[in-house]
Amino acid sequence: MPDIFNCDVISNEILCESVHAITVSCKSLAGIAHAGQFVSIKCGDERLLRRPISICRKDNDNLAFAFEVKGEGTRWLSLRKPGESLDVLGMLGNGFTMPEGNIIVVGGGIGTPPLLFAAQSSMGNVTAILGFRDNSKIILLNEFESLCKSVYITTDDGSSGIHGTVALPLMELLDKGGYIAVLACGPRAMLKAVADICKQYNTSCQVSLEERMACGVGACVVCTCATLRDGAMSMSRICKDGPVFDADEVLW
Repeated sequence: MPDIFNCDVISNEILCESVHAITVSCKSLAGIAHAGQFVSIKCGDERLLRRPISICRKDNDNLAFAFEVKGEGTRWLSLRKPGESLDVLGMLGNGFTMPEGNIIVVGGGIGTPPLLFAAQSSMGNVTAILGFRDNSKIILLNEFESLCKSVYITTDDGSSGIHGTVALPLMELLDKGGYIAVLACGPRAMLKAVADICKQYNTSCQVSLEERMACGVGACVVCTCATLRDGAMSMSRICKDGPVFDADEVLW
């Protein structure tokens, strides 16, 4: 079972409009964190439900997580200052299984941050493909460039990098070969496209699914998705059975 940790806020950085990155210090929590997992943070005494947020980076005893301000809970979180503390439930979920070899990480929008931790945890060279709506939404580029062999940026409007989606550079890279797996996180439509491309190139693919959660520990069965396991369809809990799944298991 996960534990509750009292984490000291070290920094709160604005990555772009409405997206923040908070770094906390907690040796015990950092010691059990794996790429692809998430925590659930209490956002003020008046809010019953915690907010699930993926781990973005680990540096010794420090953990960073990035999130988009969407409602009152994440707005409260965005106002936290160094020296304050957070009530954090973790670690939660099943993370990425890190392959031993060269990989591609594919991120879309706010699904990009957990792939930075994946790149940091890789045992081979990493190539990153990061997709955003426009250049004002690009986040964590310097951090990815410091960890990855190559970084490709795509934007829907062509304002930066490649004009279009992550599909084109992904197909070009897999066509060249040399990669044993693709790890992806982002909007469901993007993940399905990535999974289809990987299947076409017979390349292993893991996807981190995004879904609204309540309890975060699998008790309320709110965040379910249809999966195929052992030849039978079942409803898997994204918070407990995921959020990372083998792409071939997901019934898109």
